[in-house]
Amino acid sequence: MSSPQEAGAPGSPVASVIVPAHDEERTIGRLLDALCAEPGRFETVVACNGCTDETARVAARYPVTVLDLPEPSKARALRAADKVARTFPRVYLDADVEITADGLARLVAAVGPGRAAVAAPRRVMPRTGVSVLTRWYYDVWEALPTVRSGLFGRGALAVSRDGARRVEALPEMMADDLVLSEAFAPAERVVVQDVAVVVHPARTLRDLVRRRARVTTGNVQADRAGLRGAEARTTLGDLWQLVRERPGLAPRVPVFLGVVLAGRARARAAVRAGDFTTWERDTSTR
Repeated sequence: MSSPQEAGAPGSPVASVIVPAHDEERTIGRLLDALCAEPGRFETVVACNGCTDETARVAARYPVTVLDLPEPSKARALRAADKVARTFPRVYLDADVEITADGLARLVAAVGPGRAAVAAPRRVMPRTGVSVLTRWYYDVWEALPTVRSGLFGRGALAVSRDGARRVEALPEMMADDLVLSEAFAPAERVVVQDVAVVVHPARTLRDLVRRRARVTTGNVQADRAGLRGAEARTTLGDLWQLVRERPGLAPRVPVFLGVVLAGRARARAAVRAGDFTTWERDTSTR
C-alpha cells in the first residue's frame, strides 16, 4: 500500500473521501454519482458495515474502493477506511447526504496549513414530505446557536492532515460528529457558507423520536467521557432567548421540547444498560 500523500501533485486526487454505509443501497448511488462525475478527482473509499442489502454491490459499480465489513459499526468503518485511504485532506461523508463535487472541492480547499483544521458545509434541510409537527421541531432546532455554529448534523466534514491525526486519536463514540466538532476549538473550525449539503430530515414524528433517542444516548456517552463542552448544550435559557429574538417560533418550542423529552424516554433503557452501540435508525428518508 502506498504511503499517505498530500493532495496537489499533478494528476493526484484533491482529497480522500470516506463514506461509511450501513444498508444504504437506495441512497449510496445518488452520492457516488456526484463524487465520481469526474473520475480521479477524489479517492473514494466506501466502508460498508454490517449491510444486509446490496449497498456493497451498488458501490462496486463506481470507480471507488469498497470495504465490506461484517460488523455494523460506523466508528470502526471510519477507522478501517482511514487505513486504506492515501490522500490528505480527508473528507468524511454520510451516505445519505447530497453534495456536489465542486462543493466538496471548495470544502477541501478550506482546510490545511494556515487555514482551518476542520470544515463543514452549510446545512440545507428540505421540508418536502415532512409532517407538520416534525417541521416545527426542525424550525426550532435549526435556529439554535449551537446548531448554527456546530459542525455536527451536517453529514460532511473535511479535515487537514493534522486534523485527521486528532480524529484518529478520538475514542469510538456514537455521537461521532459531535465529538469530532468538540475536538477542535472554534478558531480551528469553519462552516463554508457557499457550500451546501442537503441533509434529509426525518419525515415522521415517530422517526424523529428515534433520531432523538440516538442523539440522547450519544450525548450521554460523550458526557461520561468528558467530550462534550457547555457550548454544545441547549438550555431552557437558550430557548427563551430564541423566542425573544424570534417570537414566531414560540408555538413551536413546546413541540421541540416534547420531542426531546420523548427521545430521552426512549433512550432511557439503553442508557441504563450502557448500550452505546445499538443504532436507532430513521427509515423515513430511505
